Amino acid sequence: MRIIVAAVGQSRQAAPEQALADEYRKRAAALGTRLGFTKVDFAVVETSRAANLAARMDDEAKKLSSRIPEGAHRIVLDEKGRSLSSEAFARHVATLRDRGIRDLVFIVGGPDGLSPALRENAAESLAFGPQTWPHQLVHVMLAEQIYRAFTILAGHPYHRGRAE
Repeated sequence: MRIIVAAVGQSRQAAPEQALADEYRKRAAALGTRLGFTKVDFAVVETSRAANLAARMDDEAKKLSSRIPEGAHRIVLDEKGRSLSSEAFARHVATLRDRGIRDLVFIVGGPDGLSPALRENAAESLAFGPQTWPHQLVHVMLAEQIYRAFTILAGHPYHRGRAE
């Protein structure tokens, strides 16, 4: 299964948040191949500069949609989504892999959030709590949770959380 994080955000290659997200993505990609995950990648599109909210959200939705493979299992990140422990997240990703899902795409909005169309076309909604987070930190948190899920599935000592 391929995992893609399709996100709205500035491409700040030198930013410390970007470096940390890249580090977790690389770790996940290296470990994931042994677990049946063929690719872990970020597809970041630029924040829209359209004049009004609806136009910005529509523009960003079009950009994101163009980066999402046809038939992908889509999970949007939203503060109203379902919260999962790291262990439950790992099990869920493994279940999707075992069901034969070819592409798993996590969709992260920009400063204005996600368009209703993207939300409606998603299979699921995931939350990192009820707070609103800067998109660059969400990239890091999601990349780390993907890596953590892989370490849980591999029995790697990185994850020292409680047993469920």
